[in-house]
Amino acid sequence: MAEDAGLWNDPQKAQRLMQERTSLEDSLNALERVDRDLEDNIGMIELGEAEKDQGVVAEAEDALRNVQTEVGRREMEALLSGEADSCDTYVEVHAGSGGTESQDWANILLRMYTRWAEKHDFKVEYLEETSGDEAGIKSATIQVKGHNAYGWLKTEAGVHRLVRISPFDSNARRHTSFAGLTVYPVVDDRIVIDINEADVKVDTMRSQGAGGQHVNKTESAIRLTHIPTGVVVMCQQDRSQHRNRAIAWDLLRAKLYQRELKRREEQAAADQAAKTDIGFGHQIRSYVLQPYQMVKDLRTGVQTSDTSGVLDGDLDKFMEATLAQRAFGGGPTQVEDVD
Repeated sequence: MAEDAGLWNDPQKAQRLMQERTSLEDSLNALERVDRDLEDNIGMIELGEAEKDQGVVAEAEDALRNVQTEVGRREMEALLSGEADSCDTYVEVHAGSGGTESQDWANILLRMYTRWAEKHDFKVEYLEETSGDEAGIKSATIQVKGHNAYGWLKTEAGVHRLVRISPFDSNARRHTSFAGLTVYPVVDDRIVIDINEADVKVDTMRSQGAGGQHVNKTESAIRLTHIPTGVVVMCQQDRSQHRNRAIAWDLLRAKLYQRELKRREEQAAADQAAKTDIGFGHQIRSYVLQPYQMVKDLRTGVQTSDTSGVLDGDLDKFMEATLAQRAFGGGPTQVEDVD
């Protein structure tokens, strides 16, 4: 079908098909690579043992551990079978109450997810950013583009708690800060979301904040308010007000679709008497930098002392554990320093 001469008559459909093809090819190539690496390294271990060369054996064993990690990730990807899991995703970061402390923490979270996306070769596009009063951000919205972006990042929705010695406190006291993450999928032409334009209030305004590298600060921004639900979205990315308006409508459709997905998930969980709250108001993870260093997921029990690695985007261990818990059920399991 990809070789069909008429495929590109519908560019959006063609692009989606090519993305699916690339994803399938990547999965097949990964399986072939795993089979090849498994066979090669088992052979190297046998050769090293025959020649009593422990260096060769150790090197092959390290390679097999890498193969095991790759297989585990591919198994987790197989769980991403929801109707929107393969979609690109919007990620919103909001500072909690607490002024500068929480606004700085929100900015750290934004960087953490940007670094995670970059490490997985996802593209990141900034759509909205409202600067903090003294430091950090009050809120920001980014779009993460890549296969299964929503499937992975949906596990991160909720409230994140930070405990540290405040860099803004002259008395060097320990502070607790909160910031929230909202994640919802980019809606493509496979998903139809009907919105009555009469139900949407449209406001134009100057972009907020003092300026920066991510969003346009000189032209008008667009804010849409869906009156029946109270859902509000804003875009200030582009110099063109028309472009900002189009992006804002895409955001609104995506956010309303996410509300429906959440309703379905909560209903299904309630039917099974095992409801899992993944909403904004639920605290999902604690990041403690003082008096000790520990990041712990409060849903799965997964924890690590490598706080700097986590804040630099090493989040796969947490995402995989959450996906597994949702797929197979069960309560929290203590897993320490999973690398």
